[in-house]
Amino acid sequence: MTIVRFAPSPTGYLHLGSARTAIVNWLYARSTGGKLLLRIEDTDQVRSEEKYLEEILLDLKWLGLDWDDEPIYQSKRFDLYRQKAEALLAEGKAYREGEAIIFKVEKGRDIEIDDVIHGKIKFNTDEIKDQVIIKSDGSPAYNFCCVVDDADLGITQIIRGDDHISNTPKQILFYEAFGANLPKFAHMPLMMGADGAKLSKRHGGVSVEEYKAEGFFPEAMANYLILLGWSPGDDREIISLDEAVKIFALEDMSDAQSKFDIQKLRWTNAEYIMKKDPKDLLPLVKEQLEKVGVPYGEMTEEELLKLIELYRVRMKTVGEFAGLAECFFKDDFEFEEKGTRKYLDKEGNKDNIRYFAQRLEELQDWTHENIENICREIAEERDLKAAEIIHPTRMAISGKTAGAGLFEMMELLGKEKAIERIKKASV
Repeated sequence: MTIVRFAPSPTGYLHLGSARTAIVNWLYARSTGGKLLLRIEDTDQVRSEEKYLEEILLDLKWLGLDWDDEPIYQSKRFDLYRQKAEALLAEGKAYREGEAIIFKVEKGRDIEIDDVIHGKIKFNTDEIKDQVIIKSDGSPAYNFCCVVDDADLGITQIIRGDDHISNTPKQILFYEAFGANLPKFAHMPLMMGADGAKLSKRHGGVSVEEYKAEGFFPEAMANYLILLGWSPGDDREIISLDEAVKIFALEDMSDAQSKFDIQKLRWTNAEYIMKKDPKDLLPLVKEQLEKVGVPYGEMTEEELLKLIELYRVRMKTVGEFAGLAECFFKDDFEFEEKGTRKYLDKEGNKDNIRYFAQRLEELQDWTHENIENICREIAEERDLKAAEIIHPTRMAISGKTAGAGLFEMMELLGKEKAIERIKKASV
């Protein structure tokens, strides 16, 4: 049976690169009918924190991932690491240096691995110094405890970032020293920033938690990360985890670095938003409105649903809703300077929208169709393009040059408020 593992360290939030590694391990395990184990690498007792672990587990579940069996904690296995190190000492394969235990590296030999993604990679042990396996403080060294755990748990395939390639020959030496079966290795190229540099804060958010807070959907995030280095073919860009499992093959992963493109992620997320029913978006929208302190209590649920429907195709994230629909929640919104100069300050425009407001006062049936008809009648009467009324009116009611359909916005805003704002802006 295939057995893989994902091994996060609870010294920080779940990094996007780590989330991608978790997804690939999950896909491989589920597509082969195998098992995915979760190992918590918490040997650093100073930096490891419970809050990070809780968030990592929540984020993995949020992404749609699960794992088999209970998580394994390295902090609870120190006795096993010490026992394995003592056995190597007894066999003359290691030596003491003060309180530390050091593994002897045999010099002058080649180590070759047949990496599933990169192909053959060769190392020479002359370039590897003797390895600390138990530190002077009694804690195990990373490479050593990884091998102890992977061998003990029967891991058959190690799938991780290619920043671990240099660790591989050291770990192979430990497998050999234990007489353990060697797993297959697959090292995924790292996810880089758009500029080709290592993904960092200067590229934007680097943790799953940050994107979750911004209103990205888990399906969209998983979808985007799946396609960094792997393709289902046919230029397909929208795929669920369940669909990917049916066609995923580790051998199909690219050996080229992938670049994280926030705009592509936003596009992917928008595709999922457009497919959502407004009722499904409602609780998420309310949560985001509350987060930024936008009062929506005066709106009925029906009105909120209409507003969501109006902006659903314009949102890249649910977190953008409050800003896009700002004019529906307060009257003291800011006016875009460029739009004010271009549309409200242009000669004749204020007179046109003032007349528009006068004609709208006579309207009995306040629907977007009737509002639009009046707008186009005025345009024909005054020999104008409809846009010469539409753009300044949009500025008057929302302060923005772009947004949802103007007449639909006016209908939802209500007759009294819409006319009041047009009159105020036309002074």
